[in-house]
Amino acid sequence: MKKITVLGSTGSIGTQTLDVISRHPEDFEVVGLAAGNNISLLLEQVRTFKPKWVSAGTEALADQIKSQVPSQVRVVYGEAGLIEIAGNSGADYVVCALVGSLGLTSTLAAIEAGANIGLANKETLVTAGHLVMQRAKDKGVSIVPVDSEHSAIFQCLNGESHKTIKRLMLTASGGSFRDLTRDQLNNVTVEDALKHPNWSMGAKVTIDSATMANKGLEVIEARWLFDLDYDQIDVVIHPESIIHSMVEFVDTSVMAQLGNPDMRVPIQYALTYPERKPSPASALDLLKQGTLHFREMDFNRYPCLRLAYEAGRSGGTATTVFNAANEIAVARFLKREIPFLAIDRIIEEVLSRHTKIAAPDLETILETDGWARLEAAALE
Repeated sequence: MKKITVLGSTGSIGTQTLDVISRHPEDFEVVGLAAGNNISLLLEQVRTFKPKWVSAGTEALADQIKSQVPSQVRVVYGEAGLIEIAGNSGADYVVCALVGSLGLTSTLAAIEAGANIGLANKETLVTAGHLVMQRAKDKGVSIVPVDSEHSAIFQCLNGESHKTIKRLMLTASGGSFRDLTRDQLNNVTVEDALKHPNWSMGAKVTIDSATMANKGLEVIEARWLFDLDYDQIDVVIHPESIIHSMVEFVDTSVMAQLGNPDMRVPIQYALTYPERKPSPASALDLLKQGTLHFREMDFNRYPCLRLAYEAGRSGGTATTVFNAANEIAVARFLKREIPFLAIDRIIEEVLSRHTKIAAPDLETILETDGWARLEAAALE
């Protein structure tokens, strides 16, 4: 039985992870749950799964929880609490479903404790991929991707030699505004951006999907997960989100993983790997689906993706800056402080002000992250 801690348990990926776990009680024991501010849902999860450790966003929220959970439950809070629950909860498997770079230090703590990682937090590898992957290698722990695209590639590469890979093809739905020109984006609203046509996701990821920053983060994550050059990673728009990604091999064979858009499938595969188990998702009916469509990526239409490739190829702290600036710009858009088209302008401006550090340590990465956030918060 796997002992599991879920970081980000009240978010979209976290709740779906717990849904999967609840369907296989003989296979999993939840030992830790970490959330931010949604205390009512967190308490409901505590009552259902009876973890030994719980983490909340703030000390005040942690105090509220303590009065409503059994005395033997260890309650912690804040970033320090995330690090503690990731490293000390006794989990042998940690699902990192946190949003943003908040997942970095807690993922490193879980790796240090020898836990295998189910990674749904792409920002961890975007911000510090060289450190995370090397530390996982040193500790002998596995990092299994949870994102549907990376899970698809992971499945296609099972049993294949790394040297036979020609390229990866990440598929992108195109997001909420995939049928609009850039000129038509001038007056779009937060509500418009949050209407994703295919997936049910959190607000930040949904906005990232609309700007294609999310696909940029996935490109950088794929570079680290699969140890490939950026020239070997392509993106194609696939509106139906049926093909979750593809791998082309040197003999021109292409392998793809298909399925209806349901995050519980890659989540469950990450939890049960290398086994497969029955899933609650609906089965794909290609006859009913009928046709699949593909469009070439337009980097002028989606400058966030162009910027992600540029930051990735530059390397070092450039990807840290890309991620941090994007997080702040998206947060400001959600607060209605800036228009939608200001997101990529802010990212590009912050990147232009940054002097890259080629091989940063963790302290440098955290300092760079903080600098980029301040710059992005000050720009109009």
